[in-house]
Amino acid sequence: MQALDSMNSIKIGSKTYRSRLLVGTGKYKDFAETGRAIEASGAEIVTVAIRRTNIGQDAAAPNLLDVIPPSRYTILPNTAGCYSADDAVRTLRLARELLDGHPLCKLEVLGDQTSLFPNMPETLKAAETLVREGFEVMVYCSDDPIQARMLEDIGCVAIMPLASLIGSGMGILNPWNLRLILDQARVPVIVDAGVGTASDATIAMELGCSGVLMNTAIAHAQDPVLMATAMKLAVESGRAAYLAGRMPRKFYSADPSSPTTGLIGRN
Repeated sequence: MQALDSMNSIKIGSKTYRSRLLVGTGKYKDFAETGRAIEASGAEIVTVAIRRTNIGQDAAAPNLLDVIPPSRYTILPNTAGCYSADDAVRTLRLARELLDGHPLCKLEVLGDQTSLFPNMPETLKAAETLVREGFEVMVYCSDDPIQARMLEDIGCVAIMPLASLIGSGMGILNPWNLRLILDQARVPVIVDAGVGTASDATIAMELGCSGVLMNTAIAHAQDPVLMATAMKLAVESGRAAYLAGRMPRKFYSADPSSPTTGLIGRN
């Protein structure tokens, strides 16, 4: 088990983490439920939408950091709700001030309010500015291997292609593109958006992804805390299966599990 724990560790930017499950903080019924679910998930990186969640901007409102203290978790500020490079950069500059110079961030620049699909030209533009300013950028992007390589070349510390649309719960719709991204990447590839249940997370990890980020799949489950536990186990199981290496597929012949020599009645 200790050896597996070592193989499970993941380096993102300048830090190494034990958990490969990253979780969001939105859509829960209250901060108390948020805290219980995150605890059950075992996640160490917790993403926070700076434009939607109070982490100190409003001294009179409840502060999420009272539930997920930075002393225990790495707070990953994200730019959810931003539709231009300028808005995203401005939001993360504010987050860095609120988090005492903390460099790790999640960049997402959306294309429209219906699909929440990433606007890749604006994403690339924002990434260039943020990397130049010293941010460690984890970037939400389309599952286009060419654009993923461009983001890595800019200096992003993790590539985060969508599995399917944000909040859709549709799972991994295009494993082939994801495989192309994985084959070329030199930084962690973390599936972001579209995970619906534990099997989706396991599949992502079995494909070779470095991790999975999710929010809605846990927060909108009938029992968010139990689902958080299921996701923790799913990511760990998928990682172990990837490291173990699955048996080859055989489409035209059967191979009995037990030996056929020495059977009763057979010479």
